[in-house]
Parts: sequence; structure tokens; C-alpha cells
Amino acid sequence: MEIALVEERAMILQEQLSMDQAEGRAWSHKVDAFGRLERMTSLFTRPKDEDFELLYKEKRYQPFWHVVCTARYVYERRRQYPLKVSGPEIKTVTIEGTQYDATSGAITLIGLEHCREELRTELFVDGLSNEPDLALADYLQYPTAEVAEDDLDDFKPEDAIVVPPQARATAVVRDVLIGMIKSVQADRIIEDHIGVERVDLYYRPVYAFQYRWISKDKETVIEYDAMTGKLQAGGKTFQQYMGKFLDPEFLFDIGAETVDLLVPGGGLAIKLAKKGIEAAQSRKRED
Repeated sequence: MEIALVEERAMILQEQLSMDQAEGRAWSHKVDAFGRLERMTSLFTRPKDEDFELLYKEKRYQPFWHVVCTARYVYERRRQYPLKVSGPEIKTVTIEGTQYDATSGAITLIGLEHCREELRTELFVDGLSNEPDLALADYLQYPTAEVAEDDLDDFKPEDAIVVPPQARATAVVRDVLIGMIKSVQADRIIEDHIGVERVDLYYRPVYAFQYRWISKDKETVIEYDAMTGKLQAGGKTFQQYMGKFLDPEFLFDIGAETVDLLVPGGGLAIKLAKKGIEAAQSRKRED
């Protein structure tokens, strides 16, 4: 089995809303963020802005994985095709010069099946919950900037928190590969190829605003999606992640040894595939 692995990438989504824009919109929804009961109460006695204070605000980069994997299986197998005859009086049947004996009212033809199966899996995994989330596909329509793996250690923006993903590349890709690798019934396998075509770690910007309702002594957090402008009350802040660095060895640890655990001999295929990818990229740069 041949397994080809593409180069991993880290992608930063470019925010469509600034911090100031998000803060203004969040402030206008601050009462709603404290819950339905408080919102209903405020209809009768509208609280003043002076009764609220902004305790904390942050911009953070929140991770998700995008993995695309394809598989192609081409093989041949011989099969028997029973064919009923029209009556018990028939003892033999000649088809294109070949004579077949009729047994129990049927003859048996032997055929060679030419089979081809093509599979494709596209997976989006939330970097915090480690759960698949197809809605994350919507973020691919927005502009991005790639961060080279060598630059990940230096990607520490002063005005934002970089939230480390809770799942590493190995675990995400392993789950996809397990679903793509299949056993086929064949007399001859012509081609069995699996290609991991995309392993991208995306970082999407999110704003969070923590408010306090002074007279009620209550606090809440509003999250604002910097890409879609979607507001979410009852959110969270990620102050505990402050100062943490991205670790390339943790994020992108897919290697020959990892896949070799799934497919004996697959490690060599990956090494060769990487060599081919590197050579192709080198030629492209020279052109």
C-alpha cells in the first residue's frame, strides 16, 4: 500500500472585524448577555450604561484542523455467475464456443471483475473540543496567511492570545486513515493508494469581553467572532493560555513511524512521497 503525505501547514485567518468594532457591538448587547430573565426585567427599568463596566477584553486565535484524505483501490477478482436455464430438459449450454453443464436447472459462468473504488474524506475538527464540526468549513471562504513551520515559535502576537490545540496532528490524521484503509477481496491488486492531501491547522480570531453589572454584582462574557460577526453570550476567556507558545513538534508530528503503526511498510512510502513533494516544490521555486 502506498501512502502519500502532504506537507502540513499553519494558517491564520485574517479578521474581518476590528477589536473596536467588536467592542462597540458587544457593548450594545451587554444586557442581553446576562440572560433572558435580566433582559425581560430591563424592558421595564432600562439600566444605565454607568451600571456596567468592562472588566477584561481579549483577542485570541482559536484553532481547528482541516484534513482531506483520498483513497483509490483498483483490483481484479474472479467470480461465479449462476444463470438459470429455461427448463429441466436442458443438459448443456454453449455460449461463444464454450460449453457449460446444467446442474440443478442452472449453469455457472466464470467472470473476471475489474473493480475501482475511490474514497474521499474531508474532516474539520475543533481544536478545543476535539470534536468534528462541519460548520468550520465556512471559514475557508475568508482570506488567510500561512505561517511557515519554522516561524511558529516566533508567532506570538503582542495583542492576542494563541490558544494551543488540544489534539495533535497525529491523532487527527490517524482517525481519518483508519476510516480510509480497507481490505478488498481481490485476486490481483493493481493499485491501492491513500493520499493525505491536506493537514492544515487554522487559527481564527475571536474577541471576548467580560462585563460586570455593578448593581446586581453579576459578571458575564460575550464572545464575538472576528470573521462572521456572530455574537455569543455566556462565553469564556482564555487568560490561562497567556504566554504559551506554539510547539511545531507537538502540532505537526506526523511521520513515517506514526503511519507505519497503521500500515506495515507505509513508512517507506511516506518517506518517498515526501522526497517527491520536496523535489517538486524545489523545481517549482526554480521555475
